[in-house]
This record gives sequence, structure tokens and C-alpha cells, in this order.
Amino acid sequence: MVSRLPWSVMNPNAESPAGAPVEDVRRAVVEWYRGSARDLPWRAPQRTPWGVLVSEIMLQQTPVVRVLPVWQRWLQRWPTPSDLAAASPADVVREWGRLGYPRRALRLHAAAQCIRDEHGGRVPRDHAELLALPGIGAYTAAAVAVFAFGQRHTVVDTNIRRVEARLFSGRALPARSLTAAETALADSLLPEDVAGSVAWNQAVMELGALVCMARSPRCGECPVRDSCAWLAAGSPPPEETPRGQAWHGTDRQVRGAIMAVLRSAVDPVPEPLLLTDLTGSEALAQGHGAPPAVVVAELTALWRLPAPPEQRRRALTGLLADGLAAADDAGVSLPG
Repeated sequence: MVSRLPWSVMNPNAESPAGAPVEDVRRAVVEWYRGSARDLPWRAPQRTPWGVLVSEIMLQQTPVVRVLPVWQRWLQRWPTPSDLAAASPADVVREWGRLGYPRRALRLHAAAQCIRDEHGGRVPRDHAELLALPGIGAYTAAAVAVFAFGQRHTVVDTNIRRVEARLFSGRALPARSLTAAETALADSLLPEDVAGSVAWNQAVMELGALVCMARSPRCGECPVRDSCAWLAAGSPPPEETPRGQAWHGTDRQVRGAIMAVLRSAVDPVPEPLLLTDLTGSEALAQGHGAPPAVVVAELTALWRLPAPPEQRRRALTGLLADGLAAADDAGVSLPG
């Protein structure tokens, strides 16, 4: 018996098609993927589980175009977990560069040390052991088990949630947070055979990244547009207007500017230079110390931010608390 999508149950108010075979939808999406997937190194036949794990951490809230060069540098410098585990936190944070959310670098470093110390330097295959690694959550553990080891697990990222919300539930966007209903839907759609489940996870994720995008979906290019409950309902707007993350004027911007100074500095940077809201010449005139020559550009960028001293202090305090910076009598630097 051919299973069909329960449109009326998932979206009782939408004027949806009578139903579409699940197998047909899966087949169309997977065939599209085989002809349209991006050629990414962490998908290559010669990929390593470590390379997949690094990519999954880096890709969190960060687009592929920014991740790719950083990922390549990391794998050249630290091709195994043990290589990264032996590095200093300062080198790890410095190599992370401007990828954003640098606490991910420290979490990846901690995971590498655990892999070295408890798993013989090899990324564990077992899902429970992956989940037990420092800084590894449910999504990342499932993604590594699927994409590195070819196992059958439900992977639910932002792209998959959006595709399934539109295709099967008729909503423009999923809820802000993952719901039990979404997880149950994703579980129900996963093919029973292992190879088919891996292919479906890969394909539906890529569909969300390249076609079924949040702001400007390319519905004309979608291989399953005729089966989409959202299109059948007339493409209703989102129930909630998505809010973009602010950057300018935020503590995150100040934190990023401070981190840029610390990554460039060879020696500790005098704390007053990080906290002043004066121009460079004014800061020097008031005796805040001479900036190291190698960080003049980064300090100038920090000084130019319209951030009052209390915001700069708050940003620096947060960096120290997160272990992304260290302070002593000589000044502030990356963690040792």
C-alpha cells in the first residue's frame, strides 16, 4: 500500500492537494539533489569524520561561503582531533578568525581533547558517544552520525524545518523553536532503509539551502512544487515576522571588535586601550599607552564604534567570562 501525505491532518485549513505519495516526494527531492548539490569538501568521498564534525560546528548560524576557507585552513593545520587538541586555546581562537560566535572554537577544541583522551583520537561512531562530547548537541550528533558514518538518524536543522513546514504543513516558516510536532513529522518522513534515510537528510537540507529559502524561495525551481501544501494554499505569509539579528551598536559588535584586536596582537593589549571611547589620538594624549604597531588598524576600528565605556566594559567582561580572553597585569590577550 502506498503511503500518502496526510494533508488534511497536518494542515486542515489549507486548500491542499488531495495527497501525494511520500515515496514520490522523496524520490523527486533526492533526484534533484543528485543533479544540483554543491560540491563541498565535507561531502567528498575522501571526507573524514573529523572533517564532517568541524564543518557541522562551523556551519551553525554561518553560511557556507564564509565557512569554506576557514574549514580548509583548519583541516590543513589540524587534520586530526589530536592535532587540534594539542593546540593552545589562543591559536584556536586566532585561527577561527572572523567566522563569528568564537565560543564554538573553544567547544570544538574541548571536543577534540575528549576525542583524543577518551576515544583514541578517533571521532566516535556511536550516536550516544557523539552526544556526550563537550559542546555537541542533538543536531550535531545526529548530523555527524548520518553524514560521516552513514547511519539512520533524523536530522532537523533550520533548512529541513522550513522545507517540511511548507511542503507538508502549509506554513511559510516553522516556529521559532523546534517543536515536538516538527520532530515527529521529520521522524515519520525518514525512510526506513539506511541508505535512503541518509540520502533524504542530505537532499531535503540542500533543498532548503538552495531553493526553499526563507526570504526569497525559488519555487519555480522546486522539484516538488506541485506537492507543496504552502503553494497550494496560496503562499500565505508567516504567522510570525522573522526578526533578523541586530549587529550595529550591539554588545556583539563590540565583542567582535575587541576580539579582532586580540587576534592581531602579539603581546597583551593594555586594558584602557580596549575600554576607551576616545579617538586614538585622544586616548594616547590622556596616557592610555601606545598601541602595539600590529594592531593599530584594529584598535582604530574599535575606537570608532559609538559604544560608551560601560558597553565596552560589559563586552570585555563577557569575553573574559567565556574564556575567550585572559587578563593580567600586562594587559588583555587571547586565552593561554
